[in-house]
Amino acid sequence: MSKTVVHVLRHGEVYNPEGILYGRLPGFRLSELGVQMAKAAAQGLAEREVVHVVASPLERAQQTAEPIAAQFGLPVGVDERLIESANWFEGKKVSPGDGSFRDPRNWWVLRDPVTPSWGEAYRAIAERMFAALHAARVAAEGREAVLVSHQLPIWTLRRYVERKRLWHDPRKRQCGLASLTSFHFDGAKVVGIGYSEPAAHLIAMSPTARTAKGA
Repeated sequence: MSKTVVHVLRHGEVYNPEGILYGRLPGFRLSELGVQMAKAAAQGLAEREVVHVVASPLERAQQTAEPIAAQFGLPVGVDERLIESANWFEGKKVSPGDGSFRDPRNWWVLRDPVTPSWGEAYRAIAERMFAALHAARVAAEGREAVLVSHQLPIWTLRRYVERKRLWHDPRKRQCGLASLTSFHFDGAKVVGIGYSEPAAHLIAMSPTARTAKGA
């Protein structure tokens, strides 16, 4: 059976001076630091046999994919299944400790952390991401592919493949900016998952590196 690797890359830092949860909103592009993160991710993949590059349709993901695609002389494909998760708080200023989650006006939205009630169901995220993962495996069979997506979808996919419960503490996600979660296949079976941060030296400079706003 052929051995294939699909690297799922989180986009770089986004320019977000207002500090809102931008979700699927258009117009949110990489910051200058984010552009450097994308280049660092490309450098981290330079010795790999990448033959397929696909990204979420959102600008920040497309931008992150560009230096990788250029490095290998490939186009950047678009897969809607890689898009950020839908979220009721999209467009609002929400961050840990700002009181949003204690505001009684938000309690009904926050009533169910398992599904969750405030956004796209974890199961739906997992299933679309898993389908995109396997489509990339088929496209790059015997070699390697790169998918560019967003923090929550990537982490949900990893937990799904590892057969863990999908609801989780967001503060404990292992999915830094411009990080690679690499799925190793033997045929159609996932036989290993790796994680690396080729932009780690830049993440340390980002104030949004570990926040929901950096999704």
